[in-house]
Parts: sequence; structure tokens; C-alpha cells
Amino acid sequence: MAGSISVSMNQTVSIILPAHNEADYIDACVQALLHSDTLPDGWKPQVIVVANGCSDGTAARARSHAKTAEARGWDWRVIELKHGSKPGALNAGDAAAKGDVLVYLDADVLVSPALLRQLVAQLGVQGPTYGSGSPQLMPAQDWVTGAYGRFWVTLPFVTHGCPGFGAFAMNRTGRNRWGDWPQIISDDTFARLQFTSAERVRVTAQYQWPLVEGFRNLVRVRRRQNEGVAQISDLYPDLMANDDKLPTSLVGLFRRALRHPLGFVVYVTVALAVKTRLFRSKSEWVRGR
Repeated sequence: MAGSISVSMNQTVSIILPAHNEADYIDACVQALLHSDTLPDGWKPQVIVVANGCSDGTAARARSHAKTAEARGWDWRVIELKHGSKPGALNAGDAAAKGDVLVYLDADVLVSPALLRQLVAQLGVQGPTYGSGSPQLMPAQDWVTGAYGRFWVTLPFVTHGCPGFGAFAMNRTGRNRWGDWPQIISDDTFARLQFTSAERVRVTAQYQWPLVEGFRNLVRVRRRQNEGVAQISDLYPDLMANDDKLPTSLVGLFRRALRHPLGFVVYVTVALAVKTRLFRSKSEWVRGR
């Protein structure tokens, strides 16, 4: 879906950035955000960093960028929550958000300069609309992650549609489709499936997203992702009708395996390990850093 930018003036795009012990990453994230292109006339950014359950300097690092933001005319707010909870952080961010367009950004993601402007152009319309950019993997440090990533980025879920992992957005009309964020694992999947495929748009601007490093962490995170989708299927079965994830055919899998044989082996090994009890974790935050 594409639409013309809303003609009303003085509109806001709210960027909600949950952060749990992200002191090592949040500087790069917000610096990339603050280098965004100028928005269309009448639009103003509002950034809400929600430091939740942090035992490091995440909140202080986020506040250190306030002057730079204000010099650009951006509203900048840091909220601190005692307990670490991604849904709790999202709800706190929503409560403070004034946006006609809402952007949800992980604290280890790097947006390209054009992303915000392109999202506003697509989502500043009347009908409920969801959007994201074109994801690119950050360079891997571990050879296992590198091989896995080179194969994974060729899968239909990544190359087609609007997956929205790490960075997704919607207009206010779309956000009004549900109330508080539920206590679930996969907030990005929950949000995406609130919209039909015709209501989702993928812009050309890129953002960089990191895979976790190492075989153990890939297994743990992949398992967590699978559990998140299964949880939504159990709790919100009606939403699954909006899933436009393309299946990976045997022919397509074979062609990808020929192009990326090592990546194929690593990918299949991780997928098989997910079905075992290897590297199980009870932690709510599974990142592998």
C-alpha cells in the first residue's frame, strides 16, 4: 500500500526504543537515528528511550544525546523502569507517545538516513498501515554466524513481504487495533499479523540488524523465535490468517544449498538442534551477547 502524505500540519512520528542493558550498543543506534534525513514539512520526531531493568549505564548513555536531538528540533525523552520487560517497555513508550506514526526500534539496530522519511511518507495516510525497511545483516564476527546468515538472508521470509524484525512501524489508526502489548515473546510478529498483507509496505531504505554470535546462541534464539510464533498461534489464532510467509520449496532449498553449501549445513544443523534440549534457557531475554 502506498499513499500520499497527510496534508495536516504539525504531525509527530514517535520512535519508541526499548533498551535492556544496552549501554554498549545504544550510542551507535541513536547516532544513526539522529543522522536521519529531514522529514517532510510539518512532521517532527519524538524519541522515547525506555530503559527497563537496566543495571548498566543505558539510561545515562541515552540522555547524553539529548542536546544533539534538541539541536535538530527533536523531542527526546528517557524513561526508566525498574523491571526488565519488553512488553512493559513498549506499553510505557506508547503511553508517552504523541505520534501519528509510531516506529518501534530495537536498541542494537542501525537505521539508514532515509528510513524514517520513507516510513512517514508511506504511513502518513488515513487507513491502517504497517511498514518496515529492507533489513541487512551486520557483519558477523563468528564464522558459524556468518555462514548461517549468508544462507538465512536468501529465505523468502527475509527477501519478500515486510518481516519487520528489529524495526517496524505503523500509523495511529493501525495501532488502535489493540490495547496494551500482551506478555508475549514475539512482539514484532504480533504487530505484523495485526495487518493484512495489503496493509503492509516495505520501503527501500535499509536498516542493519545483528544476528547473535555462535552456534549455541543461534540455537537458543531460533528456539525462542519458534516458541514466539507458536505462542501467538495458540493465543491469537485468528491473526495467523494474516501471515503471508512464503514456504521454502524443496527445489528452492536445493538451489540455495548449491549456492551456499556451508551455510545450508549450518542452518540445518541449527534447525535440528532447536528440536532437542540443547542450550535451553529460562531467561526472558535471549540475545547471546
